[in-house]
Amino acid sequence: MKELIQSYPIEITVVAPVPWFPIKHKMFGQYGVYAAIPKREIRHGMTIHHPRYLVIPKIGMNLAPLLMALSLWPTMKNLQQQNFDLIDAHFIYPDGVVAVLFSKILKLPSIITARGNDITLYPHYWLPRRLIIWAINQCSAVISVCRYLSEEIKKLDVIQNSNLVMRNGVDLERFSPRNRDEIRAKLKLDSFTLISVGHFIERKGHHFIIEALTQLPDVKLILIGDGPMDKELRALVVFHQVEERVIFTGAIKQEQLADYYSAADCMVLASSREGWANVLLESMACGTPVVATAVSGTPEVVLNETAGQLISDRSAAGITSGIQTLRQHYPDRGAVREYANNFSWQETTAHLYELIHRIHTEHKPK
Repeated sequence: MKELIQSYPIEITVVAPVPWFPIKHKMFGQYGVYAAIPKREIRHGMTIHHPRYLVIPKIGMNLAPLLMALSLWPTMKNLQQQNFDLIDAHFIYPDGVVAVLFSKILKLPSIITARGNDITLYPHYWLPRRLIIWAINQCSAVISVCRYLSEEIKKLDVIQNSNLVMRNGVDLERFSPRNRDEIRAKLKLDSFTLISVGHFIERKGHHFIIEALTQLPDVKLILIGDGPMDKELRALVVFHQVEERVIFTGAIKQEQLADYYSAADCMVLASSREGWANVLLESMACGTPVVATAVSGTPEVVLNETAGQLISDRSAAGITSGIQTLRQHYPDRGAVREYANNFSWQETTAHLYELIHRIHTEHKPK
């Protein structure tokens, strides 16, 4: 959206709902963070609204579209007074379902974008699957961030012909090579260093990377993130006796990530599924190659050995083998950055603007 508004004559208002929670305090984890998010803010020239919606733990997945729609309606009704022309929603369930519902009520065209779990996970459940299929069939166009997700959409019972692929890009200014020697000295990194970035959940596979360190005695690991597996991962580090070689940073601001990417020798992504993992391109843009499981859209990001190594075995042994292969054929870091240059946002936003302009023109009263 930032690239789009900077490059084309378009006005964008963002509605980014967050779960309702009454208390602003970090002791309540992510829900305390949600509570602290402002009701309204401005970023990159865009007004962003954060209406609250009710989330019911454990049983709320089926109710999420209804609860979100009820909470968002006052905001959407007020915004329609600005005479906006199109609704663009990211993540098909529940956000895309709600967006298509509003598009029907407000008689506006809509675009929805598939990004990962909305297609790889949620269609496994009966009601979400029916609502996802309805939204895809009713919207003006559906976008997938990789070919893999586009093919998965085709496997659903859909009639939507406008199934387009528009990949994610990377901010090449924010993510660029930094003073590597200076940062490594500051972090006291004197050996081959891995970095793993992501929420601390099983799907991200951080535990496999920690276990792989037992077979890589001269390697250090930086873990960036937080989540429900935090205590388990720290206990695993102690169990494998690699405490001296693992750095936990916690969750950090995006502006700091480039320093850590630049300091590392390899970024490891051991996910069991992904849509289009932004961390891969962020790392490459800083000159750091990757080792990643060959799942979902990842093979579309890591196309050759300049970018890094793909592994088919999601295990400590598979990760170890991938890292060893990368070290034996380590690419030039400048070449890695050049590879990432092919994934700027410009191409994607050009296609997106063309799509928005076409749909808007077709929807105009004649």
